[in-house]
Amino acid sequence: MRTTPARVRARLRSPWTWAALAAVTAVGVALPFLLAGGGPRPLSADEARRLALTPLRAYQDSPAEVTVRAPLPGGTAVVRAVVDERRRRGVGWFDTGDAAERGLLAWDGAGLAVARPRADGTVGPLARPASTAEAVRDAARLRPTAWIRRRYGPASLDTALRLTLSLAADRPDDARRIARSGRRHLGTDRIDGRRYDVVSSAGDAPLRYWIDGAGRLRRVREDLDDDRTIVVDVTGERVPTAVPEGPWARGRP
Repeated sequence: MRTTPARVRARLRSPWTWAALAAVTAVGVALPFLLAGGGPRPLSADEARRLALTPLRAYQDSPAEVTVRAPLPGGTAVVRAVVDERRRRGVGWFDTGDAAERGLLAWDGAGLAVARPRADGTVGPLARPASTAEAVRDAARLRPTAWIRRRYGPASLDTALRLTLSLAADRPDDARRIARSGRRHLGTDRIDGRRYDVVSSAGDAPLRYWIDGAGRLRRVREDLDDDRTIVVDVTGERVPTAVPEGPWARGRP
């Protein structure tokens, strides 16, 4: 049965609309985690130094493209976006595999916002942008009233979006403190043919970082309960596309 515009508008007003943004429970996402390197060990002085540089590198490389994957019931939400770590904002496109559950997405430290699927409030297939830059340009063209806002909740995607804004700082961390913090070198991995060291946030903590030889972050993985996994991939290169003001023109989400 075809959904009427009135019913659709009611869905859009709900703070729990869009399955990708409101899933409280989720099933596991199969992601291989096979590392070389002989098992966990304390960080070397060089590894601690590079890890200390990681937040500064992320700050310097911002704005940068990211790809976020978060589990949903029966699937995965994928977000491709530009994150400005200096302003703690991200804008891009999300997709759950369902044509009615995808669209433009914006977030900051206070919450998130999604764009209305169509100007008339009806739900229908949306054309996926050809690139992240195109999605950001689409977001810049929208009126502020086109965004549906809400605060963060317990959904895995909410957790992932907040994680993207916690990766940078305008100064390096203290390498000596990191060396004493209990963080562990878990092994090495290759992404797109490049080698990365995989480091835990502390001991057996579920947060892990992939860093290169210069201390640049390539991936963050967080293991949630029930074998659920969040993955944030960072390109490591700055992009010319700026995060638009539109989603925040009338206050924060």
